Amino acid sequence: MRIAYMNGSRLRRALLAGCDHVEAQRRELNRINVFPVPDGDTGTNLALTVRAIRDHLRKAPRSDLSGMARAAAEASIMGARGNSGMMLSHFLLGFADAVEGQGRVDTAGFTDAMAAGVAGLYDAIDNPVEGTILTVMRETVERARTLEEPDFVPFLRTILDEAKASLERTPDLLPSLREAGVVDAGGKGFVHLLEGVTVLITTGKVGLPDRIEVGSGSMKGGDDAPTGVAHRAEERAESAFRYCTEGLVRGDRLPPAQTVRETLREKGDSMVVVRSGSLLKIHIHTDEPEEVFDYLRTLGSLDSHKAEDMEAQQAVLARHGVGEAARRPVALVTDSTNDLPEAVIRAHGIHVVPLLLLEGENVLRDGVDITAEEFHARMDQGQELPTTSQPSPADFLTTFGRAGEEGDEVLYLGLSSALSGTYASAEAAAGRMMELDDPRPLHRMDTRGASILQGLLVLRAAELAELGVPPAAILREIRRLRTPSGMLFTVDTLERLLASGRVSRGKAFFARLLDVKPILEISAEGKVEPAGKARGRDRVLSTALEVLAQRVPPGTSGVRFGIVHVGCPEVIPGVRAELEARYEPDEILEGPATAVLATHLGPGAWGIGWSVDDGSGAAELFPE
Repeated sequence: MRIAYMNGSRLRRALLAGCDHVEAQRRELNRINVFPVPDGDTGTNLALTVRAIRDHLRKAPRSDLSGMARAAAEASIMGARGNSGMMLSHFLLGFADAVEGQGRVDTAGFTDAMAAGVAGLYDAIDNPVEGTILTVMRETVERARTLEEPDFVPFLRTILDEAKASLERTPDLLPSLREAGVVDAGGKGFVHLLEGVTVLITTGKVGLPDRIEVGSGSMKGGDDAPTGVAHRAEERAESAFRYCTEGLVRGDRLPPAQTVRETLREKGDSMVVVRSGSLLKIHIHTDEPEEVFDYLRTLGSLDSHKAEDMEAQQAVLARHGVGEAARRPVALVTDSTNDLPEAVIRAHGIHVVPLLLLEGENVLRDGVDITAEEFHARMDQGQELPTTSQPSPADFLTTFGRAGEEGDEVLYLGLSSALSGTYASAEAAAGRMMELDDPRPLHRMDTRGASILQGLLVLRAAELAELGVPPAAILREIRRLRTPSGMLFTVDTLERLLASGRVSRGKAFFARLLDVKPILEISAEGKVEPAGKARGRDRVLSTALEVLAQRVPPGTSGVRFGIVHVGCPEVIPGVRAELEARYEPDEILEGPATAVLATHLGPGAWGIGWSVDDGSGAAELFPE
């Protein structure tokens, strides 16, 4: 017997291989996307979902089967996008629940866990549609239940055979697939996941050769896979609603998923709700996304939300015709200094180019090789801090190319050029864009911001892009919003600013002597400038709020805030309470400052960023 059990390390390697293979098939899956809406986005949605799983598992501590399954399920909830992504998330959650507390399972236990995932998924959907990923999952499990094979190698080969056969039958069950001459894109994504797992388990290798033979069927790997696609972008969507809407809620008293479905049932269709512990994720097609978001806010903290205009997505396909891989009008790129919460980044599919931390010969990618929380912990331990560096033009070129595979055009909003050479690297990469195969139009803007100020501008650009606003109009609106937007921050110690040369030794000496805490701001030119000072730590918040009131008068409408900190999360509740009392803001984001910024600010630093939208740009953005 080659493999008699599945444990945590094997499940981790198998899922990583499967996720990598699904992401590699993104364009193929987009091309055959017909149901429930022919908007060419299933491949990208699945790619973003499995990317969240893969990124989390690569950084997650090693654990037993139960722990690894739970980590994959929770990562999938955070990153799930679209119908198929949400369904995969539900499947993984049911699988994780079934193996809770187990260190390993045999093939029979593995089958039981898969069956639990499928059963939970069917229970979670009001009107299950056969001929989709649901059918492929169910029939795969039904075949597995007939097996009495203790070795995972032949076991996986056999159920992959069945998954492929089930996929080939999907057009017989769903008229829209039969008319288009394609199989279900979500179902094919699940087959690709099983393929990646099976190849790793049976050969010990990651990825597929040009063609693998599994039982009676074969499937060619890569983007050249024949699809038989007859997809037409002008084909009428089966959904009667316009906006693909998603929200992630966090709370200690979340209602059951069934309660949420019953409450929102009349608001739209294609609804999937996933609930796990303190997390709840919803996907729905609706004409009233704000009503959905308002309801979700009553349940807990709405960590992220997005509403994409499916008509704008279909317009892209109509312009390019059959075979076009782009799924959305504009793909957003920024750099790792944006300080947006990870849930927001994943919800909007924003591409992030990491800045670099240099420790001798060791190079760490900000937010990839080390998280903000991990870096803050290192600072608390008094470890020597690294120097920082901007990404290379090659790093930007790679990310611009990846974004171009997902969007009709690419928009980059970058860190202030007055603070870093990062924007210059992006400009250098832009000059080499024509070297890429099928380069997308690239638009870019120096936000003259950093940290959460930059992040708030990026977030608004992403929201406008999802509503189908053209890049040139987005840039005009972000430039308009930058004027009333800003950021204040304070540092608890001047040591890091002194080390970086941003504060003179004389000023640092007198500040320490007098116990002065500076209030700094990012100016309209994107530079760090003094804005005030407080005598003693206890007066920092009140002084910062006094300065903020000069920039944004209390009662101002249309304000969105962000709060960031360096190793001092205890400041967040107090700052948040003051902002809510004075401004009744539309939203307050919060989180740790990225490692690159933290190394320049030092522990105990925190800041408030804001953007103000009075609605005056709406007429140009959304003409009658």
